[in-house]
This record gives sequence, C-alpha cells and structure tokens, in this order.
Amino acid sequence: MQAAVVVFPGSNRDRDAVRALTLVMGRAPHTVWHHATELPKADLIVLPGGFSHGDYLRCGAMAAHSPVMREVRAAAERGVPILGVCNGFQILVEAHLLPGALLRNAALKFSCKRVTLKVETSNSPFLRRYNAGEQIVIPSAHGEGNYFAAPDVVKQLEDDDRVAFRYAHSHNGSVKDIAGILSANRRVLGMMPHPEDAIEELTGGTDGKRLFESIVEAVAQ
Repeated sequence: MQAAVVVFPGSNRDRDAVRALTLVMGRAPHTVWHHATELPKADLIVLPGGFSHGDYLRCGAMAAHSPVMREVRAAAERGVPILGVCNGFQILVEAHLLPGALLRNAALKFSCKRVTLKVETSNSPFLRRYNAGEQIVIPSAHGEGNYFAAPDVVKQLEDDDRVAFRYAHSHNGSVKDIAGILSANRRVLGMMPHPEDAIEELTGGTDGKRLFESIVEAVAQ
C-alpha cells in the first residue's frame, strides 16, 4: 500500500500524518505540495490539519482551489479513499466533496483538548476496526470546528448512516454533536479531531491508530 499526504502553505499536522501512516504501513507516504498537478500512485490520500493559507477568507476556501485538488477530486471519483482531518475536513467541505460547513466554535474560542467521541458506524473502510456505539478519546484542536448543515442534509446523513463520529459531550456547537461525516460512497471521511495524534500510548492513547489500521486492512483486501 502507498499513501499521499497533501501539504498546503500553513499545514502543521502533515508530519503527524506521515508518522501515523509510516507506523501502520511500514513505509513512509509520499508528501505532495499543493501546487502539484499530478498525484503519485496512491491507495489513500490524506489532507492534514493546520491553517492552510492562514485561514484567510474561510478555513480551507483557498486550499480547495489549489491545483492538486483537481487530482484529489478525480481520485475521489475513482473511489480512492480520502481522509480530511481538521483543516483537511474544512477543505473537503469547501471543495464540495462533503456537504455542510465548518463555522466558528460556539464559544468563539480556539479549543485544544482531548475529546470523547461516540463511533456512530463501522460501515466504512476507515472505521472497520471500531464498533458502532463505542466511545474513543481523540485530541482536538480547532477554532472553526462547529459543523453545520441544513436540516434536510443532516437528516440525509443520518438516514444514510453517514455520520461517522459524534462528540459524546457538547463541544463546539456542532449540529447534532457531529464530529465527522462520510461521503455517499463511504470512502471520503472528514473529521475534526486528530486521529494521527492518538497512535501511541506514550502520547496519550492509541484510539486513533485503529482508523489507519482499518484503511490499510481494507486496501490490502
């Protein structure tokens, strides 16, 4: 298996993503600068956290128009799994690969802490090593993580079993406490908390490691 981590100006969790993928895959992923017009052959694409383009305009809005995103969209259409974490989630929404919007946190403050998530489904290549209903602890760090979508969109997400994670406790104002969602084909996952920072006991737990193990296992089959 091979993976690619896309790096934008202002990305700051790309090395964390590389570390997580290297630990699970046994090899380092490609890193791809946002100006690239081609992607290396990859079985997984990761859009990492950070503050792409300084979060000007709206978080992820400028990154969504980077040249590399044409290739990311094409890969998504081919069914290549794509993971967007925090700013990566914001980019996926701005690129219309996932529905909704990420707004300022309800408290209008940056929030950085470990959060408890409820796993809503295991029906995705990213989630097969989790059990629906279980709770996990993942670090979270964002100022614009308040997920919003129109009521009909939220209902569709719920009816289609496309809510991946919810905050177990009210966190940032997200509608229905949604922390992560899936695309219609279940192969694009956007989430605000950082699974790449929960891969080793030494740094506070391994609940995020299973996400990367899940996708590697799914691709290998």
